Amino acid sequence: MTILVTGGAGFIGANFIHDWLADSNERIVNLDKLTYAGNLQSLASVAEDSRYRFVKGDIGDRALATRIFAEEKPRAVINFAAESHVDRSIHGPGEFVQTNVVGTFSLLEAARGYWLELPEAERSAFRFLHVSTDEVYGSLAAADPAFTETKAFEPNSPYSASKAASDHFVRAWHHTFGLPVLTTNCSNNYGPYQFPEKLIPLMIHNAVTGKPLPIYGDGKNVRDWLYVRDHCAAIRAVLAKGVVGETYNVGGKNEMTNLEVVHAICAILDELKPASHGYSQLITYVKDRPGHDRRYAIDPAKIERDIDWRPAETFASGIRKTVEWYLANEDWVCGVTSGEYSRWLDKNYKERVSA
Repeated sequence: MTILVTGGAGFIGANFIHDWLADSNERIVNLDKLTYAGNLQSLASVAEDSRYRFVKGDIGDRALATRIFAEEKPRAVINFAAESHVDRSIHGPGEFVQTNVVGTFSLLEAARGYWLELPEAERSAFRFLHVSTDEVYGSLAAADPAFTETKAFEPNSPYSASKAASDHFVRAWHHTFGLPVLTTNCSNNYGPYQFPEKLIPLMIHNAVTGKPLPIYGDGKNVRDWLYVRDHCAAIRAVLAKGVVGETYNVGGKNEMTNLEVVHAICAILDELKPASHGYSQLITYVKDRPGHDRRYAIDPAKIERDIDWRPAETFASGIRKTVEWYLANEDWVCGVTSGEYSRWLDKNYKERVSA
């Protein structure tokens, strides 16, 4: 048996592949076009595993996807492939539309063509699991209830709009064509192998290199945080137990402001890698990004009740593991914090004056 993972060289996908191969003997094929955030170094330890195959390519290349389906005959697809950074979507929304919307459509069509030709038993067992985000639901006020699966979509950034569109396509391919789909909408992930443009790895990297810790606006934007390995466990559980056509919200019940997250990182670094100054002294407030959503919060009651999934890590345990991983893997960090990444930091932060 084989599963096809798209975007497996990215942050969540790479963690999923590591966990899958650690817990299963089933083969896994990784289709990834290796954009700036896709890093095969994250999968170096499994590169020679006979259960693993990497294919460089775009989910928007339908001919390639069709060939992979024919060669590998996967029982399931898990679609991680996406452009995922809000700031980049503001600077260049076209790439997000192409990958997240057009790419998902193309992958759905390749999967549908393959699925229709399967024998009845295999057709019934096949699954297309689409991994999405809580950002499709929009922004919450402080007193609003957390997002449930029935919350109307109100995306506010080019990124979240492109992911909302992809979610709609996945739903439509089930209701119109019968493709057996599952969708997960998850809160903010953190953990090993995350590209350091995102808040937590950026703060760790800047802190240990003595650079400012840039925080948008007043730092009081709230996110629900989930350790990435818990997210991977949720995806495996939904793949195994999820009801076809259903959506499952995945969250950690760890609502924190960005400022609280950064102070937590600084406190751990003060303990593990003491400096002549307290790391929190590096905190710098910068001009907020356009349309910055104030609060996200996930209600995971459905996945807890129907799938019997709950996170294993608290934020305190997960953030400590994360800081420890980045301190122990400086070679990986150095490998991704050069070239285009440096140009990106200049574009996104140096042009912002302090708030």
